[in-house]
Amino acid sequence: MRMKTISLKIDDSIFAETENILSDIKKPRNRYINEALEYYNKIQRRKILESKLRKESALVKDDSLSVLNEFEETDYAS
Repeated sequence: MRMKTISLKIDDSIFAETENILSDIKKPRNRYINEALEYYNKIQRRKILESKLRKESALVKDDSLSVLNEFEETDYAS
């Protein structure tokens, strides 16, 4: 796996908390940050998908209601 080197500016409080956690769990900082980003990316992908599904659902909602109404009218006409 290829790795990219980046530079980060992290709030002092977040850095201190992270260092405390890392000392407790005995995990390298680099691995911890990679896992955190991977987890956050999953959350963001789900939010993006949810947003797309809501938009698409709203787009077909009126059409679906129209089709349903047509079916109901057909049933009563028979």
